[in-house]
Amino acid sequence: MDRREEPVLDCVAQIENRIGYEFNDKALALRALSHRSLNSERRQGREEMAEHNEQLEFLGDSVLGLLVSEHLFRSHPELPEGQLSIHKARIVSAAHLVEVARSINLGPCLQLGRGEELSGGREKRALLADTLEAILAAVYLDGGLEAARGVIDRVFMTVETARDEAAELRNFKASLQELAQSKGMAQPIYVTVKTDGPEHSKVFTIEAQIGAEWREQGHGVTKKAAGQMAARNLFRRMAELA
Repeated sequence: MDRREEPVLDCVAQIENRIGYEFNDKALALRALSHRSLNSERRQGREEMAEHNEQLEFLGDSVLGLLVSEHLFRSHPELPEGQLSIHKARIVSAAHLVEVARSINLGPCLQLGRGEELSGGREKRALLADTLEAILAAVYLDGGLEAARGVIDRVFMTVETARDEAAELRNFKASLQELAQSKGMAQPIYVTVKTDGPEHSKVFTIEAQIGAEWREQGHGVTKKAAGQMAARNLFRRMAELA
């Protein structure tokens, strides 16, 4: 193996680990990571050209739309079409794709031409979103619809769930504080009990405490979400015993 290929294959391995899918065809994964700027500079330097990811991006957009629609249809049978459409639009939006791309630390693995690299291409939102769609298409071509469905569930929906969870729980810290005040109790404190998982995908466990007697834990992909869940759990326990 050419030593120059080793860092590129390392990036493929990193992406495989983060999305939970191992490619049979590594060249397909590499193509998904390759921006057209890499080809432009190779053409000028008369080096062997590599395929770029624009066609994969086109396919990935359709695969994403289909599988997100299916996920929402199965997960929320109670929602009318209009609300399902709103949820879908949010999940397939460029803003959400960028959020997912950053959650798997995609930027350092982009294969860019020197000019694009110097212009900050690894942080460009459009490049991150487009490459993520290309990766999904590559998974679909390599492993079929079931493999792509798994990536949607493990990666795309995990970020979406974390956002929804934080929104749902955002008021429980304030509610718990008010409940403690009404009972003449000490103010709640929040303690990080443990942190699990790799650096790019941590899960935090936070414990909400009021004195020595009242303690409940919560889990989340951010400390904020975990703390809010702990507050919710403790609030509900105290409210039930009131």
